[in-house]
Amino acid sequence: MLEWLKEILGDSYTEEIDKKVSAEIGKAFVAKVDFDAKNTENKTLKGQLTEANKKIQTFESMDIEAVRREAADWKQKAEQAAKDAAAQVEAVRFDAQLDSAIGKAKGRNAKAIKALLDVDALRASKDPDKDISAALEQLAKDSDYLFDTGNPPPPYAGGTGGSPAGGDSDAALRAAFGLPPVENK
Repeated sequence: MLEWLKEILGDSYTEEIDKKVSAEIGKAFVAKVDFDAKNTENKTLKGQLTEANKKIQTFESMDIEAVRREAADWKQKAEQAAKDAAAQVEAVRFDAQLDSAIGKAKGRNAKAIKALLDVDALRASKDPDKDISAALEQLAKDSDYLFDTGNPPPPYAGGTGGSPAGGDSDAALRAAFGLPPVENK
């Protein structure tokens, strides 16, 4: 085991000396395999420590209050976007409801009917179905021409067949061009 000790001591080497030296070496020294394992572990831990210190330095340079303010701003923006989306959905739902009611009331021109209705008041109504129906009924009474009531329009009254007032314009033109007047039969 201790070949190097045999070379140094030469003839004075004995097994007893070998046992005593081996026992003392075991107490004061570490085997090379154990040393290499610990050395590798030490290098790995030093690398991890260096990496952790770099990350800590990047966090130290951060302004935590600014990050918190930014997070609060984004939270507020998200809440506002949710409110806006809900309002848009409600507006589309109301418009569809109003268009449907105008169609059921046989409205001829939805755009003209909406222009005459107080749409904002109807939108804010607690019972929009009832209020829309009432508003359309009132508008149908006031402006029945906007709705198809099923009543035929009055018949067209044709002309009487007489000459237009102010004389015969054809005769005046014929005279201006030097043509003879047309005789009425």
